[in-house]
Amino acid sequence: MNQSIQFPDRESRDDDQQCIIFPVMINGFLSDCCVSGQYLQSRYGADIDEDMLALFRRNRWDLEEEFAEFIEKDGAEESPYRLPCDR
Repeated sequence: MNQSIQFPDRESRDDDQQCIIFPVMINGFLSDCCVSGQYLQSRYGADIDEDMLALFRRNRWDLEEEFAEFIEKDGAEESPYRLPCDR
């Protein structure tokens, strides 16, 4: 894992946008990442009644790794960062 990209454990649920927002620290600068509840449910096959925050927490390592690769390879520029498959 790249040490210049870190993910503090401070995720939150945004009911207005129906997504999970979680911080990413890139070379000491704090930004946000966003993953939609719809993406979480479609990717991990969750029950529609399952809380999206619980679903995120259960799969956070995979998601953080995916976001780190996206930020490193694609040089994502604008926060909040979203995966290309979740736009």
